[in-house]
Amino acid sequence: MLSYQHIFHAGNLADVHKHSLLAWMLDYLIRKDKPVSYIETHGGRALYDLSAGEAVKTGEAAQGITRVRHWFDEDHPYAKCLKQITDLNGEKVYPGSPLIASQILRDTDTLTIAELHPNEHNALELALPKATVRRADGFAMAHSMLPPTPRRGLMLIDPSFEVKEDYATIPGHIKKYVRAWNVGIIALWYPILTSDTHNNMLKILEKDHPDALRHEVRFRPARPGHGMIGSGLFVIRPPFGLAEQAANLKTRFDQLK
Repeated sequence: MLSYQHIFHAGNLADVHKHSLLAWMLDYLIRKDKPVSYIETHGGRALYDLSAGEAVKTGEAAQGITRVRHWFDEDHPYAKCLKQITDLNGEKVYPGSPLIASQILRDTDTLTIAELHPNEHNALELALPKATVRRADGFAMAHSMLPPTPRRGLMLIDPSFEVKEDYATIPGHIKKYVRAWNVGIIALWYPILTSDTHNNMLKILEKDHPDALRHEVRFRPARPGHGMIGSGLFVIRPPFGLAEQAANLKTRFDQLK
C-alpha cells in the first residue's frame, strides 16, 4: 500500500518515543571503534517540513516535538541530532529516522534503507547520498541481506501498519531475522490503538523472544476520533542501559496525562 504519507504525523509523540530511543541505541553502538550496519525496512523521507499544510492540519507535531523538546538534555543523542538538523535547515523541520541514523553514524558505518513509495524514495535518495536506498519491500530486503557486513548493528522495522496483515506476518519475519543475524539489535515500532490490534502480535513476539524489551508509552489522541493512543517498541537484544533510558522517558510521558 502506497497511500501512507508520514508528513501528516511527523514529529508527533510516537516519533519522539521511537526516535529518542533509536538515537540513544545508535549512539551506544558507536561508542566502540568498530563499524556498524544500520538497516531500516520502511524509511519514509529524510526530512519533514512541519510548516507544511499536511503537518499543520493534524497538529501532531505541535502536540509532539514542539511541546516536549525540553525533555531532552542538550547532550542527549536525540537532542544533539535535532539541533544539528535544525541548525542546517531551520526550526520548522523534523528528521525521519534515516536522517537521524545518518547524522549519528560514522563514515565507516553502512546504512541500507528500503522505501516503496516513489516520491518518498526519491526524496530519501537525494538526501542521503552515502546510504544505500532501495525501492523495495522492506521485509524482503532484510531477508535478502542478513547477516549484513559489518555484523554489529541495528535494524529498525517501522511499517505504517496500514496493511493489516502486517500484524500477523511480522512475528514470522522477525523470527527468521533473529536466526539469520545472531548479533544484531532488532527493533520493531508499533502503534497502540484503541482497538488493541497489536495485542496478538505482541503475545507471539514475547513468547518467541522472552528476553526482549517491550516498552510502551500512552498519550491522549491527537484529535477527536483519532485511534492512536500510544507507541510501542519491541527490542530484541536491547543494549545495556536501554531499559533505564526507556523507563525515564515513560515518566515524562506519564506526566502529560
